[in-house]
Amino acid sequence: MSKADNMLSILWLLKTGRRMTAKQLADTLEIHVRTVYRYIDALCASGVPIIADSGHNGGYTLPDHFIEAPLFFDLDEQKALIHAAIFAKEAGYPFGEALDSAVSKLKLYTNQEQLHHIQRNERGFDVIHPPPNPALESILQELQRSVADGNTLSMAYQKGRDPSPQVRDVDPYGLVYWKNKWYVVGYCHLRCEIRSFRVDRIQHVSRTDASFQPPEEFSARQFFMQNLLPDAEKKKLVSVRIEGNPHAIRDLCEHWLFGYTLVERSEGEARFQLDEQSLWGYVPYFLLPYGRAIQVLEPKLLRDRMVGVAKALLAHYETE
Repeated sequence: MSKADNMLSILWLLKTGRRMTAKQLADTLEIHVRTVYRYIDALCASGVPIIADSGHNGGYTLPDHFIEAPLFFDLDEQKALIHAAIFAKEAGYPFGEALDSAVSKLKLYTNQEQLHHIQRNERGFDVIHPPPNPALESILQELQRSVADGNTLSMAYQKGRDPSPQVRDVDPYGLVYWKNKWYVVGYCHLRCEIRSFRVDRIQHVSRTDASFQPPEEFSARQFFMQNLLPDAEKKKLVSVRIEGNPHAIRDLCEHWLFGYTLVERSEGEARFQLDEQSLWGYVPYFLLPYGRAIQVLEPKLLRDRMVGVAKALLAHYETE
């Protein structure tokens, strides 16, 4: 461990309230006793009130008021970090090993009461996601580092229908996790515009010698969502009214698309603003699974499109 890690570890060990000798600290951290003395001196110089008792049963301790005060996180903050770690790992967070190490330190360098509290809140808290693809870990790590460091990347990208991957240089501005998939948003030198790329379609990525500065106050999330949602300034939006049982209406309003385009709602009815292209394209397929639990009141365009999609699906399954 680094000097900073060792000094923090000494502080955590003393925060448990135990009296520990320099040799006990050295054995626990697997460092030399003289190194412990230097770290203790450095901690004292930085303002940590370490008490040194000499003689038999002597050792280092911290005052009670310092032990009772949270070092960095109180109990609720520790619980929140543990829960956040569970979410991150299930989402395929690329620095899982470092995350496990941080959680282990949190558990190791705490007192018994705090550890019991952490363990109680860790039990029965589960997050269910599709299993993350371990092959993406190294690519996500490189992407995140390049976003932070401002390095232009060369990547082999396999588009959905292309027979072979295409190599392109990209300035990565940010990573977005959406609907169980990772995306990187950045400036594509091939297309000369900002675009988003699915990480699971990146076959290879490597740093180039070039660097970049992202646009000021650029938000990868905002860019990504703007490309998903209808733009009222560029497209003519159509009013969509849907009625149904309260459970179906509530569920529909929580959908990623309908939730963002919701104008008004009551217990059994909701009104949205969607562009005509979406109504003709994917919106009917979002609504079909609700079956008879909902009814499209307007526009007629969407009602007719729902009928057409349903007939085509029926014909598909009636074909021998």
